Amino acid sequence: MRPERVQPVSLARAAASLPEGSPAITPAPGTAAGAWDVEVTGISINSAQVLPGDLYLALPGARHHGAGFAASAEAAGAAAVLTDAAGLDQLPETALPVFLTADVRRLVGPLSAAVFNSQPQDGSAPLLFGVTGTNGKTTTTYFITSLLKVLGRTTGLIGTIEILAGAEAIPSVLTTPESPQVHGLLALMRERALDAAAMEVSSHAISYRRVDGVVFDVAGFTNLTQDHLDLHGSMEEYFAAKAELFRADRSRRAVVTVDEEWGRRMAEAAGTRGVTLSTSGAASDADWQVRSVQREGLGHSFELHGPQGTPLRVRTGLPGTFNVSNAALALAMVLESGADPAAVQDALDRQDPFTVEVPGRMQLVCEAPAAIVDFAHNPDALQRTLESVRRPEGRVIVVFGATGERDQTKRPLMGEIAARLADVVIVTDDDPHDEDEAAIRADVLRGARSAAGQDGHGPLVLEEAPRAAAIYRAVELAGPGDTILVAGRGHEVWQEVKGVNHALDDRVELRTALAKAGFTVPTYDGVES
Repeated sequence: MRPERVQPVSLARAAASLPEGSPAITPAPGTAAGAWDVEVTGISINSAQVLPGDLYLALPGARHHGAGFAASAEAAGAAAVLTDAAGLDQLPETALPVFLTADVRRLVGPLSAAVFNSQPQDGSAPLLFGVTGTNGKTTTTYFITSLLKVLGRTTGLIGTIEILAGAEAIPSVLTTPESPQVHGLLALMRERALDAAAMEVSSHAISYRRVDGVVFDVAGFTNLTQDHLDLHGSMEEYFAAKAELFRADRSRRAVVTVDEEWGRRMAEAAGTRGVTLSTSGAASDADWQVRSVQREGLGHSFELHGPQGTPLRVRTGLPGTFNVSNAALALAMVLESGADPAAVQDALDRQDPFTVEVPGRMQLVCEAPAAIVDFAHNPDALQRTLESVRRPEGRVIVVFGATGERDQTKRPLMGEIAARLADVVIVTDDDPHDEDEAAIRADVLRGARSAAGQDGHGPLVLEEAPRAAAIYRAVELAGPGDTILVAGRGHEVWQEVKGVNHALDDRVELRTALAKAGFTVPTYDGVES
């Protein structure tokens, strides 16, 4: 996740490039003044990932201080160590130059930007798009890169499912990688002469400073609904974390979806650098407006009206009106980056870029029954997805659970939503982590059974574990005209139980179950991300 060639940078020069107000860096006692001349070619906060010439940043952790691993960093070829006072006390004897600062974490991003020269002022860096919001980040970034490719751009992608540096795919573990990897990737993309890149920017990434030192040419906002309250504590704090992306030092331009109150507040945070987008008609004064939405097969067609005058004709083959919103945001962001509207319309007409398959996002596995795998893992996403898969005929069968050691308040809410909108509700396990699986299911079932019992004519509510068995049960209950939705894990291929990763891919399990039940499953020749 870094370029092959990096121009060495002296520690003095890297320190001099830090933003005004950054914590000061000083040599540790016993470190010679000449150590400022030491040159580095990389940054690492993980001793296991140090490469020769790296500056090793020893940060305090939840269980251990990174300074305790400095010997491993030195053995791997680190050129110097930067830590704090607590780290200095734990630092083993070392021949490396050691530097001190009051807050190492605050310097990770700016130092990574300086060492990797990830976004130089000469304009050689890729045009960078950043998308934040609770739901829709992944699909919107895929839509952006798909449209840019049709426009003739060479693109990169940093997100939940994968990282792409041109044609090379790198499996993704975090929605946004750690700051040294982000800046290393941007430098790698510049080295490979990529024109543009799109990045998912989660609230975790902002709160944990993974995008510090990054400046986005265009930032986009999808929506804000209940999620991650285990980290943020309240919706206000969650909003504040997202709003950080729209500061003037983080984004040059912004497109904010204003279909609800949080979006209107986010537009205020973006100020004059931002433009607004209404995809539901809720904001008639928005700069960009979605109009004339019509169902076309599983997807929709619509018009996007904006400041350029002539509306653009758009379609997406992905199910759900929320994908209309995702497509409109992607389109508005590309247009706000300076793309020619006529060229964009031509691209939309020629290639249908918003019908690109996004792994684990409304991914259609079978048509009869309609069998869909989606990442919906919070109340708003589950409601929107269930509403979008309902057809005039046939039942909706949903399989889902809730993640362990995360916001517990959303579990009964999701159960209640499933019971209102589905005909058969099968509650199973998601990623329980170290929490008791049965207790998690009980929280979800409480909401589902409460809603199902309100009028005496509610859905069939079942509990089935493990998850693969729940998927098989759904297929057993389904007829050709029904719809099966397996929600919550999307593209994920591992299920974590008590610290152990077990191979589990909803798409594979669903295909296998459908085939065994005698349904016709289209052949899939791709590689699951």
